[in-house]
Amino acid sequence: MNLRQLPNAITGLRLLLVVPLAWCLQDLHFRWALAIALVAGASDALDGWLAKRFGWQTWLGGMLDPVADKLFIAGAFIGLWLAAAVPGWFVVLAIGRDVVIVSGAVVYNAVFGSIQADPTRISKATTVAQVAMVLVLLIGLALRPLPPLEGQAMLGIVSVLTAASGIDYVVRWGRRAWVQARARRRPKQGDDVR
Repeated sequence: MNLRQLPNAITGLRLLLVVPLAWCLQDLHFRWALAIALVAGASDALDGWLAKRFGWQTWLGGMLDPVADKLFIAGAFIGLWLAAAVPGWFVVLAIGRDVVIVSGAVVYNAVFGSIQADPTRISKATTVAQVAMVLVLLIGLALRPLPPLEGQAMLGIVSVLTAASGIDYVVRWGRRAWVQARARRRPKQGDDVR
């Protein structure tokens, strides 16, 4: 392996941490789950820093990193639901948003051509909020319980951001697809239009 692939290898290792995280949460091993989440967070920061610092960005890394983030967060939310730390409707909302985004990207790529990962500010804010929520809940489960009012406020804020981000993606990429489809149907200059 050449060093240019090191960030991708770190991202791949982060993907592998999803299973032990969910298992630890299901079996109520909260301190281990917190340790795994902290390692995953550190690996996410490290692979991004290496890619930017040394110019080791690759197309694969640009696609793999957000997928790893989404799978890790999904695994964490499923595990937290199994541990009764988050309601089922929230897990459906968070994972449903990601399924819609990934499905839309696959369809757009198949119909109109390759896309570049282009997260918006609201999408980045949603990811940060979801990661923060996972860490706060894990700290609460492993070390010190979170006061119920604060937990409900955090759940409400992250839910609104998650829904708004999903709607934003559908509207933005739907508009792009509509413009692309219209451009394809428009006759080219010099074509015989009757």
